[in-house]
Amino acid sequence: MNPPVNSPAIKVVKSVREQVSAEEWQARVDLAACYRLTAMYGMTEMVANHISCRVPGTIDQFLINAYGMLYEEIDASSLIKIDVDGNTLLNASDYDVNVAGFVIHSAIHMAKHDMDCVAHTHTPAGMAVSAMECGLLPLAQTSMRFLHIAYHDFEGIADNVDERERLVRDLGDHEAMILRNHGLLVVGRTVPAAFNVLFRLERACQVQVMALSCNTKLIYPPQSILEDTYERMQPKPERSTRNGNLAWPALLRKLDRADPSYRD
Repeated sequence: MNPPVNSPAIKVVKSVREQVSAEEWQARVDLAACYRLTAMYGMTEMVANHISCRVPGTIDQFLINAYGMLYEEIDASSLIKIDVDGNTLLNASDYDVNVAGFVIHSAIHMAKHDMDCVAHTHTPAGMAVSAMECGLLPLAQTSMRFLHIAYHDFEGIADNVDERERLVRDLGDHEAMILRNHGLLVVGRTVPAAFNVLFRLERACQVQVMALSCNTKLIYPPQSILEDTYERMQPKPERSTRNGNLAWPALLRKLDRADPSYRD
């Protein structure tokens, strides 16, 4: 039965999945999973902080969280697509993008076209180590992966686009950077790779805070052993366990058992 001639036209709203490529949708699912995992492992600060992923097939567009949603609420459709100039390209949420998130993530995406994912956290352990003059110490095998980590001095709230150049300069070719008096920042060629680095860097910071709290003399392996361990732990294409590829399917199974709505 046809509607009356004078009735208003029925507006059909396409789902986000219908508006993007299959490749972008998969990136959205992976990024949403990364947010949920970050929440699951206690690396969140309410609605603050951000993780981004480059839109497949582009060099100037990326996906990032809606500022106002908890990480545990984020799904594939709620992620906002913006470009490195700050233009919103697709936003199905009721929120906008965090300005500091745009500055930090656009800086990396503009300069590091081989790195598709960027994550930034404010965890207690990460912030504690960020304030230590000694920086991150090679106290355990996990920590030794970050023997040569980058550092960036605090410049205030990161909402000034002029800081982008210095963020990129200080990151250099490292996969992780400690933002002094601020928190942690990691990059990865893929979403699984970035989450893998983030998890291990957070664990290294936790170990340091715990060890220093014991008020006892700490021991360190010889420098040659530290350097060899560092080199062997660097993520390379032939080292899938260092790239996060081995653990990622298991992590997704863990998420699916708990709440598969990140895929929506």
